[in-house]
Amino acid sequence: MTDLFSPIRLGNLELSNRMVVAPMTRNRAPQGIPTKLMAEYYRQRATAGLIVTEGAQISEQGIGYPATPGIHADEQIDGWQTVTEAVHDAGGHIFCQLWHCGRISHPDYHGGDKPVAPSAILAAGQAFTYEGLKDFFEPRAFDADEIPGVVEQYRHAAACAMQAGFDGVELHSANGYLLDQFLRDATNRRTDLYGGSIEHRIRLLKEVTEAVVVEIGADKVGVRISPVNAFNDIHDSDPQALFNQVASMLSGLGVAYLHIVEVTMIGEIDTAVNMTEIRGHFNGLYIANGAYDKTRGNAAIVENRADLVAYGVPYLANPDLPERFKQNAVLNEADQATFYGGDGHGYTDYPTLRKR
Repeated sequence: MTDLFSPIRLGNLELSNRMVVAPMTRNRAPQGIPTKLMAEYYRQRATAGLIVTEGAQISEQGIGYPATPGIHADEQIDGWQTVTEAVHDAGGHIFCQLWHCGRISHPDYHGGDKPVAPSAILAAGQAFTYEGLKDFFEPRAFDADEIPGVVEQYRHAAACAMQAGFDGVELHSANGYLLDQFLRDATNRRTDLYGGSIEHRIRLLKEVTEAVVVEIGADKVGVRISPVNAFNDIHDSDPQALFNQVASMLSGLGVAYLHIVEVTMIGEIDTAVNMTEIRGHFNGLYIANGAYDKTRGNAAIVENRADLVAYGVPYLANPDLPERFKQNAVLNEADQATFYGGDGHGYTDYPTLRKR
């Protein structure tokens, strides 16, 4: 029987199981450069079928949080190479998530300049800065002639990821960040070829994906979306139609997988969007994410509702999660106070079954 522990082929990779470490921001990259501590964190989780890293900014323009890593400069490539070598030496596979925060940022990160977005629409809430929480600023809308430069930032970041030794990249088009902002009609009020109809609103994601596919190959590219997640004040008037078309477009480009956050920002199922319908528009592998445990994850695989299942907090606190699931062992409880920032405490010191 095919289940969470069954092998699966992803592009040119043979994954040992169908469990994925979901991308999780941990804010432990001073000056945006990955560290040896980060390498140890990811190495510990190498028994997953696939690791997707925390979001890595594709440029200085993409920064929106303190102490998050980038993937566009030489020193960042060197830092990530330490991570990928550690994971590969432990027998794992790892993709780099490419991230641009768009309007979910603050002038503090941009020399006083406004963050950029599809349209000049202020997000509700506050930005995390090195000086604490500060109100979001109304962003500056991209000029049309700037958009090819954004596409180039993604292409360059993908090339950097390959240079750093990653097995592939995931385009972060979820959770209210830049690519998601272009997709949604609540944040995209443009009247040019990048706004208005669904076909126009998905254009940036299509151009970015095309550029990355040309650079590194479709079998090394995945995309993450979040149709029902309102995080970062993101909404759309018809998410079913939007994400059906997104899935069809990505399928046509032949990307390796579609990674869907299936739940709301508080972890609930929203039946207003049918994830099975979205999946029906995509021919590649489907990674499901959203409050899964072993039982629900196995059921999703057995019933062919997903090809792989991504776990967030369970992997944060249990680096040996596949072994714990196999043994039906008790899981470590996650310490929320250490989720963001700090040192190895609550990061690399969660015990494995062999170290208890």
